[in-house]
Amino acid sequence: MTNTSGKGIGKVIFSSSLGTLIEWYDFYIFGMLAKTISAEFFPEGNDTAALLSTLAIFAAGFIVRPFGALVFGRLGDLIGRKSTFLLTLVLMGTSTFLIGLVPGYKSIGMAAPLLVLLLRLIQGLALGGEYGGAATYVAEHAPAGRRGYYTSWIQTTATLGLFVALGVIMVVKSNMSDADFTAEWGGWRWPFWISILLVGVSVYIRLKMKESPLFSKLKAENKTSVNPLKESFGHRENFKMVLLALFGAVMGQGVIWYTGQFYAQSFLENTVKIEFMQNREILLWSIALATPFFVVFGWLSDKVGRKWIMLTGMLLGVLLYRPIFGTMLKDADAKAWVQQDNMVISADATTIIKTDTLANDKFIVLANHYAIRWATAGNTFFVENRVDTVFRGRDVFTTSIKRDTKPIYADKVLSPALKWKFIFLIWLMIVFVTMVYGPIAAFLVELFPTKIRYTSMSLPYHIGNGVFGGLVPFIATLLSTTFVHDPLVGLWYPIGVAALCFVIGALYLNNRVDKNVND
Repeated sequence: MTNTSGKGIGKVIFSSSLGTLIEWYDFYIFGMLAKTISAEFFPEGNDTAALLSTLAIFAAGFIVRPFGALVFGRLGDLIGRKSTFLLTLVLMGTSTFLIGLVPGYKSIGMAAPLLVLLLRLIQGLALGGEYGGAATYVAEHAPAGRRGYYTSWIQTTATLGLFVALGVIMVVKSNMSDADFTAEWGGWRWPFWISILLVGVSVYIRLKMKESPLFSKLKAENKTSVNPLKESFGHRENFKMVLLALFGAVMGQGVIWYTGQFYAQSFLENTVKIEFMQNREILLWSIALATPFFVVFGWLSDKVGRKWIMLTGMLLGVLLYRPIFGTMLKDADAKAWVQQDNMVISADATTIIKTDTLANDKFIVLANHYAIRWATAGNTFFVENRVDTVFRGRDVFTTSIKRDTKPIYADKVLSPALKWKFIFLIWLMIVFVTMVYGPIAAFLVELFPTKIRYTSMSLPYHIGNGVFGGLVPFIATLLSTTFVHDPLVGLWYPIGVAALCFVIGALYLNNRVDKNVND
């Protein structure tokens, strides 16, 4: 066959990547807003249970991704790549938009989380069919010797989708009050509604795309698979490659991806308790600075092979996750309180009038005449009853405060220097992500023959990412709430999975470099 020209492959990459990016955006805005969504779709009274329930719904979308891979992978190998991932895009966009229309728990009770769960499952099925189609489509257009480089552009879409989701949320949040954003029909719904516009643009572009030349050739010669599922998983040699792809590469890649980006954001928000906007800003900068490395490592894999680049990224995660997360937790606890005027204490605490210290407690007096104190040791916070005097001196201060036993937790705002240190640490973990994720599309494409490629590569990819990787936020949060003595206990799950994958991959994977896929 004739290879696609440089100009042609650029159009192929853009058309494929834009739709895939939008699908990732749709998939991740739910997780980015998990804490807010938990308050809207579950009853009040137990914030931890509500958050875990929301993360479970989020994880459900990942768990069904392998089923989407089977359904849409089979369609892709039977009727073509283009038609299949056009269908997945429409399904994803519609279900995302509808999540934004579901009334809250206060309006329709348990029907609210059940409807959201149903729509989340549709999202997972759609994403299960999207990635394999886009990666296969680009790989089958790519010229010889550059498959790792060209498919790495598709790999950027998962992270860029997260970036766009964060950016849209921050823009919406910055233009309204906390109360307006978190209301039942508040601003948190806007990112879901915006999705329908993005999907419309991408559908228009994808309608103009042509079918993959390799698949078109197979179809013209009447050599397409009659039963892709049977040929992918019923033939021993091909099924062996499916298992090797899963346990030797993709499950480790999955946990590295979701730990370095998604669990990192959840950890900063729920464990370290960084203020909402600064938390997102840290992740945005980290993603923006690290994303080019997807292409760097995809390009490098064409030169030196895929295997050791991916495995090195896994090993670095295994060795460095606990030191990195531990540093962030320790530094935030020790240093985040230096600049008192920048502290965000609560939604009501917009202006700090003064601070004072009494014995082992520190007090902040707010413009709304509420006082907040916290013990020097342990960072345990207590809200004081409303007082009617703006404190001017220690005597008034100490006699006017009435003790209350209701604990609250302040959101921390980091100093500029500490914020950039956190950006560097998250950036470093996303570089690990680029090492494991940049070359993996080319790696998977090269394992399987054209006529069953969509099905064969989609299943291990979505089990590794959807099940092993997608469960990282839920399992890590569950472990942290169960074993409260160790705030880093949740990391043992991704560390264990990545370590196992590293050993299997090191022993059994071949270091492929641009194997011919024109079969």
